[in-house]
Amino acid sequence: MLRFLTISGFILLSIFQYSTAFSQVPLQDTFNLQKHEQFYDSLASHAKERTLTRLLYDALITPPRPYVDKKALALDYYSAAEGKVIAKIEIKALDVFGPTFTDTSKVAKGWAAQAANIIHTKSNLKTIEKQLLFKVGDILDGELMYENERIIRRLSYIRDVKIAYEQDSVYAGFVNITVFTKDRFSFGVSGGVSGTSSGDFEVYNRNIFGVGHEISMKFVGHVSRQPYLGIETYYKIKNIGGRFLDVNLGYLNTFRNEGYVFQVEKPFFTPNVKWGYGLFSSRMFRTDRISNNDPVRLQDPLNVSFNSAWGGRSINVTPRHQNATHLVLSAGMNTWKYFEDPVVPEENQHFFANHTLYMVGLTFSQRRYIQDQLIYSYGITEDIPEGLKNEFIYGYDANEYGDRQYLSFFTSNGNLLLSRKGYIYISAGIGGYLHNKRFEEGQIQGNLDFISKLGTIGRKQVRTFIDASYTLGIRRYEIENLNLGSRDFIRGFNSYLAVGKQRLSFKLEQVIFLPHQFYKFNMAIFGFADLGVIGSNNELIFRQDYYSGFGAGIRLHNENLVFQTLRLRLAFYPFHPADMQFVGFVLGEQSKQDFNSFEPTQPQPMRFE
Repeated sequence: MLRFLTISGFILLSIFQYSTAFSQVPLQDTFNLQKHEQFYDSLASHAKERTLTRLLYDALITPPRPYVDKKALALDYYSAAEGKVIAKIEIKALDVFGPTFTDTSKVAKGWAAQAANIIHTKSNLKTIEKQLLFKVGDILDGELMYENERIIRRLSYIRDVKIAYEQDSVYAGFVNITVFTKDRFSFGVSGGVSGTSSGDFEVYNRNIFGVGHEISMKFVGHVSRQPYLGIETYYKIKNIGGRFLDVNLGYLNTFRNEGYVFQVEKPFFTPNVKWGYGLFSSRMFRTDRISNNDPVRLQDPLNVSFNSAWGGRSINVTPRHQNATHLVLSAGMNTWKYFEDPVVPEENQHFFANHTLYMVGLTFSQRRYIQDQLIYSYGITEDIPEGLKNEFIYGYDANEYGDRQYLSFFTSNGNLLLSRKGYIYISAGIGGYLHNKRFEEGQIQGNLDFISKLGTIGRKQVRTFIDASYTLGIRRYEIENLNLGSRDFIRGFNSYLAVGKQRLSFKLEQVIFLPHQFYKFNMAIFGFADLGVIGSNNELIFRQDYYSGFGAGIRLHNENLVFQTLRLRLAFYPFHPADMQFVGFVLGEQSKQDFNSFEPTQPQPMRFE
């Protein structure tokens, strides 16, 4: 028994060392690497003496694996052609099913895949050409090629891209470029039901006619509220004129909302973009929330318009450094106008004031991207941002209940851990309004995300995800409340009773990517344990109400399709509030999670959600 506890403790200690490795200096010399490998060999030998410790070892311990710098490999590939002139550019769009970058002659097998290739319209070559950062006559730049692959991969209808070169057969100083792209099948459907009273069904195309435009149409129904059958439709035009300018149009008429939205945006999607700007207009004749993603919902409908405009200029303040730091100066304004007074208690009326918020921002940003797989996707290349972002915002709020000023500061940092044990992201911020010499509608927040390196259990590959988050509201309105269901602070937790002005959460998830497929769908098994503390902002958070959730499930996704991830999850909620059950079961869709970005954005007040 003592021996079993010793081995088990040894394994758990190694896990602790694994999860705190970011504070260690990487072991680079041969002697230390040999010691490191001997440690794991010895641990494996002792663990396999008993069945239980062997299972514990296989499930929790990942022996060290060499780190592969894919960017360095890519730059090494282009190094032989650096400085040569691009004489020709050819774009080849591969079928959705069948061919690969290593075997472009491979054909689809099975009638379904062949039919899908026929139905699907390949990306128009001019559409891909507008995404290129280089042209014939330019000097080949490896960094630019690496960045251009990332830009094309970010398109929702592109599965992957590879930019290859070939020495010109006539002139030694010329190279020919071939851009290989592989689309996703652009048609998709989605839907769900809410109890027995309402439901929706959506059909969409992420690459209509192969020109990169998006269209979606959602039918929303309710058995007792009019209109009994309504519609939400959107049309998005991407990269107008090759300027990376997007336009989005939308019309809504359902039992929830009636109105339209219009958006124009050119973001700082790459450090080379000098000017970013945007315009957003929303006119809702009937809606349950101020804006589409606002956390505050009302029973009685609002009649409101929201308009926003912004612009910014990026300046490279370290032009000679490989990891350039950019200073972004930006300005913007948000306007809220209510055409009818909302039906709310008197203490919340100021929250629905007619007002215009003028803002200026100062952002220091540094970012670069590395490549990896099996994080939020299933076997395709994922571009992970590294860098930092420090943002200062000052605003003046012209408010019908009295003018006030706004101030906020936000900082974030994310890098691969020193010993290449994973990825960690840390952020913190404080913001709020100054009115009559006091701080109001303010908040303090902090967040830490950790993603382990990819490990192995037999033929299976695994990752660990850890998240910790804290938010404190300062003099918020009564109608504004934090909860544990938004952003899945506790997965599947949906309660109107567990709310407050202060929240602390911890999330742990273990994901096992399975090597086999289910009808061409990649599979991942996951288990999770979440803890949330929520309550008043007048006491320490540790004196508030504690809730938890734990469970397991499976995700299925086909990267050749634009469909969202299918998810089956069973969860348990000990000491749950009265408006929830002990057991929660979910069978539905899950949007792919995005990486925390260091991209400068329009100046905006911090969101209390």
